[in-house]
Amino acid sequence: MARHRDLALWQPRWCLAWRDLGDQDAATLSKVLALLLVAVAAAIAGTHTGSLQYLSPSTPVQTTVGVAAGVVIGAVAALMGVAGGELLIPTIVLLYAVDIKIAGSLSLAVSLPTMIVAVTRYSRDKSFVVLRAYRGFLLSMAAGSVIGTVAGGLLVGVVPAGILIPTLVLLLLASAFQVWTTS
Repeated sequence: MARHRDLALWQPRWCLAWRDLGDQDAATLSKVLALLLVAVAAAIAGTHTGSLQYLSPSTPVQTTVGVAAGVVIGAVAALMGVAGGELLIPTIVLLYAVDIKIAGSLSLAVSLPTMIVAVTRYSRDKSFVVLRAYRGFLLSMAAGSVIGTVAGGLLVGVVPAGILIPTLVLLLLASAFQVWTTS
């Protein structure tokens, strides 16, 4: 049983190497991530304005690219300690040509197993020990996130995709700027 658990957790184990990178390597990797976020923002903006077409590969190609994108997004999420939504939603929109609202729901469904694996792996590594020191912050952010999720769920039928897509592009660019300047 323990062997199967270890096999299921292989990816986050090698991703923990991020912490052991030297400052220069970590800065380079952060800059690459920032450029990736800008490229994704440009692709989303291009499809929104009609200057780029959505990808429409055949089902086997779409499945293969989807798995490859999942591996990359999972690795980035584990490396950066994020859920990966910054990359998941645009990937789902671009690869599967679905509405941004559906992509948001699919992103949540995809993120759940990713988060379970990450939490399991990081807890085995005792990386969550630091959370005790930030308990107040953690609880307030969790409460705010739950409230925000309920509010967002209520607004999803009201806010048009024409507002959500430019907002996503701005968030991607802001994230890219933040990653670039803090690396």
